[in-house]
Amino acid sequence: MIISARNQITGKTESVKEGAVNAIVTLKADDGNTITSTISMAAVKDLGLAPGVKAKAVIKATSVMMAV
Repeated sequence: MIISARNQITGKTESVKEGAVNAIVTLKADDGNTITSTISMAAVKDLGLAPGVKAKAVIKATSVMMAV
């Protein structure tokens, strides 16, 4: 699949914490960083996400805010 988002981070799924509607998925990136995302349970099942599965985080945002 080719997409326009340039922020694509590859890694392996570290954990999938399933809820009734959504799941919290943690990706361990190839560089050692972790990324966490909340996605639907339907998406988890469609993508076959489970610990150890290779995956890619795709980040598309028009702005990113930081605060201290």
